[in-house]
Amino acid sequence: MTLDEPLKGLRLLVVEDEAMVAMMLEDMLGDLGCEVVGPAGSVARAQELAQGESGLAAAILDVNLGGLPIYPVAETLKARGVPFVFITGYGAADLDDRFADAPTVQKPFSMPALRDTLVKVLA
Repeated sequence: MTLDEPLKGLRLLVVEDEAMVAMMLEDMLGDLGCEVVGPAGSVARAQELAQGESGLAAAILDVNLGGLPIYPVAETLKARGVPFVFITGYGAADLDDRFADAPTVQKPFSMPALRDTLVKVLA
């Protein structure tokens, strides 16, 4: 990573079930020079990508996908050594205790907030 383009060329898994938010994330990450893997809109698809994709630098995980928690995917990524950021409309206080210290970005979010959180996670 360079100081002027810290995310350029990195492969990031995007897990988000709301189409508009997923498209916004793709646009933001594209503007930051990232390659988007996904987006995955279900826990099952996210798990497939989390287990099978190589070269993932990090992941952005919506905490709740269609009423199902994303925590199994977070566990898979953690076991693989892939850092992740939760995005949620509920707030970090509502995260499962196992992930209480995980980086979280509150919806709605801005590109600078997302970028800064990703840079910290990848440092």
